[in-house]
Parts: sequence; structure tokens; C-alpha cells
Amino acid sequence: MTSAGPRVAVTGLGALSPLGPDVPRLTEALRAGRGAIAPTGAGETVPYRAALPDSALHEALASAALPPEATRRTSRPVRASLAVAGQAWRDAGLHHGGPDPRRIGVVVAGSNLNGAQSAAAAARMARDPMLVPPRLALQYQDTDHVATLSEAFGIRGEGLTVGGASASGNLALVQGARLVGWGVLDVCLVIGALAEPAPAELRSFLNLGAMVPTAGTGPGGPFDRSHRGFVHGPAAAAVVLESADSAARRSARVLAELAGCAAGLDANSQPDPTVAGEADVMARALRDAGIGPADVDLVGAHGTGSPLGDRVEADAITQVFGDARPWVNAVKGLAGHALTAAGLLSAVAVVVQLRDGFVHPNPWVRDPIDGVPELAGDTAVTTPLRWAVSNAFGFGGFNSAVVWRAAG
Repeated sequence: MTSAGPRVAVTGLGALSPLGPDVPRLTEALRAGRGAIAPTGAGETVPYRAALPDSALHEALASAALPPEATRRTSRPVRASLAVAGQAWRDAGLHHGGPDPRRIGVVVAGSNLNGAQSAAAAARMARDPMLVPPRLALQYQDTDHVATLSEAFGIRGEGLTVGGASASGNLALVQGARLVGWGVLDVCLVIGALAEPAPAELRSFLNLGAMVPTAGTGPGGPFDRSHRGFVHGPAAAAVVLESADSAARRSARVLAELAGCAAGLDANSQPDPTVAGEADVMARALRDAGIGPADVDLVGAHGTGSPLGDRVEADAITQVFGDARPWVNAVKGLAGHALTAAGLLSAVAVVVQLRDGFVHPNPWVRDPIDGVPELAGDTAVTTPLRWAVSNAFGFGGFNSAVVWRAAG
């Protein structure tokens, strides 16, 4: 990275999503274009959801191979962070040994992660204040993720949380890459934490018009004229970022390189994206990586499925890439919107596509919006991929883009 100094390698991945409890099954679902969005049924807060059952969390924890005491008395969101962190940790080979623990850090993407837990605690307090668990004072704080991860993995370097609405995942990657690139850390574990909104929060998204409002006509999807807003898809994901020198010393397998990034604000507190803001971060991320638009093979779009968001992002991609027309897809069309973890899940999806040489399909697109970028159709496209960009944009004018280079 030109702004962060030395190269930043990706040496481990972890994922828990409606598409599967680990990265291999996420990859299978992406390649098959198998979505998880379904109607919720009468009486539910939202009409569509991509579900994340407890069984998937249990299986993800099993694949992480953590000692039982690591997850004792932790909240569901923190258990999800432990699960994906454990997967990525083992994928990177860090369970066999790594750098000095003071040279390993952790950045957790997300804020306001415990809405459902807080709502449940409020209901208990209404019945009897003594029913509120004392540990809630710790678990209510987003930093509980950082503290628990540091304890579970013996991490003694820098740790922090990064919030930027739906751009949080990318902003955490930017921060982690800078810590590694500036030489502060040799390894940074970057986590997109599971966000569990309270029912009132989900209802507010509906009232705002950001989510699919009613059942009956289908959920629509990113870049299709049937789009009507996003569908919630709870997920957690993890990426191990490591300096190239550290990875070489450990003989670690390098999956990809985080080659460039950019972030910026729209100076606007409203949920109104702008073409100028989104195009700016994509263009600056390309310059940071030292490449041009024609070098990019794939754009992992933010792609929420909202009419305004899709229109703005499509125009921004066209403005930056012009006639280059890289492939474009959006994991949210299959897995739903993971809110503050969305950028991390998209990053994992982009890296596995670079690694395995395919572009996942967009099977929900039947009537694309005007000026839509080069979308994959109903089936995966098998093709060598060298460079990719993953976008993440958040309410309040948070814009971000990350550039990835295939290993080798």
C-alpha cells in the first residue's frame, strides 16, 4: 500500500453467515448462487430475513476449535466473533505459533452491536431489577469483543473498535492495514462483529424505507428494478492481515494482498449517498494501490438493494471505470445485509473469488436498472481474477473502498 508502507498480506479468513458456518460453505454457496433470503411469516418484525440459526453458530464454534472456557458466559454476538476469529486464526496457521503477542492486534468493526440483548435486559428489569445479569455491564460495551478476543488468543498489541454504520467493516480493514503497514503490528485480526438489532431498530429501518417493506412481491435485489430495500442477514467475518515479512518468516500461505484503500465522508448526516463521495473513494483506493480502472477485474458492490443506493453506486462505478467495465456482484443479494459486518463479509467473498478464479452470480437480477455495470448472470463465471475492489457505504455519509490483489 502506498499510504500504509509495506505490503499487507491476507493469511487467514473466517465467516459465519446465512450462507454457511464457515468459509468453505460460504464459497460453495457463492459459486452456486444459492441465496438464503426467505419470508419470515406472520407476526415477525420484518417480512424477509436471511436467517442465522443457533445450529450454524454452534458448528462455526466447533470449526474454530476453541477451548470451552473461551465461550463461557459470553453473549451470542461475542461467540460469533470468537467463532470467525478462531477459523481465521487457524487458517493463518497462528495456532502453531506466531509473532510476539505484543506485535499482534485486533480491530473489531461495529457499534451498537447488542441491541437485542439490551432489549431483553430491559424486559427483565421491568419484571424484577434483580433479574438483570451483572455481566451485562461488560457485555453491553462493544469493546467486550476486543477484550474477549484478546483473552482467548493471547493478543497483547493494540485493540480497538471501529464504527462507521454499514461501512464499519471496510473502515476496520483500513485501520488494520495501517497498523500493519506502519509497522505497529506484524499481525492484525480484523473482525466484522455480529450485529443483533432490537426489534425497535429493525422497525425503524422499515419506517425509514431502508428495508423491504412488505411480503408478497418478493424481496427484489441489488441492481434489479424490483429492489425495494435491504434484507437483514446477520453475519460475522474475520480477516487476518499480516506484513509480508512476518508471513514469510512463518512460511504462511498468502491468500491475497490488501493493496490499497480509501475512506471519506460526505459531510451529510442523512442516509443519502452521493455519486461524488462514492466515486472519490474508489478512485483514491485505485491510486493508493498504484493501478488504474482497466486493471480491475471485479467490483464487490455495496449493493443493498435500495433504489437510491443502487442508482448512486451504479453511477459511481460507471464514473470511475468507464469503458473498463469490470465484473460486478453483491453478496447481499444472496446473504442479506450484515449491517456493520457487511464490509468484512464482502471482503471475504472477494478474496475467495480471487483465490479460486470465479465471479459469483447475481441470480435475482431479471430486469436490471439502466446503466447497470457488468453483472454476472444466473451462473458463476469462471475466469482468472487479478485485482478487485470491495465497496462499503454507510448512513451518515461514510464512504470506503478497498483494493485487493490475488496472491502470486
